[in-house]
Amino acid sequence: MARLGMVIDLRRCIGCDACNIGCKGENNVPTGFFWAHHIQRSDGAFPNPSYDYMPTLCNHCANAPCVEACPVEPKAMFKLDNGITMHSEERCIGCQACQDACPYGVIFFNEWDQETHPEWRTPEAVDLVERVGGTVLPYYNPDPGNTYAAIRRPEKVEKCTFCHHRTSVGELPRCVEVCPAVARTFGDLDDPNSDVARLLRDNAHFVLKPEEGTDPSVFYIQQFDQRA
Repeated sequence: MARLGMVIDLRRCIGCDACNIGCKGENNVPTGFFWAHHIQRSDGAFPNPSYDYMPTLCNHCANAPCVEACPVEPKAMFKLDNGITMHSEERCIGCQACQDACPYGVIFFNEWDQETHPEWRTPEAVDLVERVGGTVLPYYNPDPGNTYAAIRRPEKVEKCTFCHHRTSVGELPRCVEVCPAVARTFGDLDDPNSDVARLLRDNAHFVLKPEEGTDPSVFYIQQFDQRA
């Protein structure tokens, strides 16, 4: 079984935010939610200004605090054999314990449904309704082999899934596919011949908040200064 992970090469990243835009389009992520986001900082003054931009997403930790914190059985936040941290909306009770436990701030809570917030009916959701022959807007598609370009259920948490609906059928996560600078690489961390394994073997790399002991599956090439 593959252990899936991602390498983000900050030497290539141009800060265009295509990853965030692609993620929102693929997963119908509403305004104010960021399954794919970034850390940015401007420093200094002319003529020596500096700007740092670092993409972020769920780290799909091997030792995932969100999974440990989930109080329901079976877990609403759980690990797949391939390392992806998944979430079941069916089992989620909306307690937000996982959100509180995540040291990276990448889990979000959906308080409202689409009926009270019709502006969340995105073109992607409308298009999906038409393609699947749905009768209501937006259409919620529970099929993990298809697209999640539909509404989330209210009073539930949500987050990046490494586009499980895509990767489970051999496709790349949408953020990887749309990156114009080819800064993101996705694959099997345990396969020495994979591109992600080669990048980690050939380059100095780091993870976010290593002191948390979460063993993330998202790695970065090129050091990033995280001063406040």
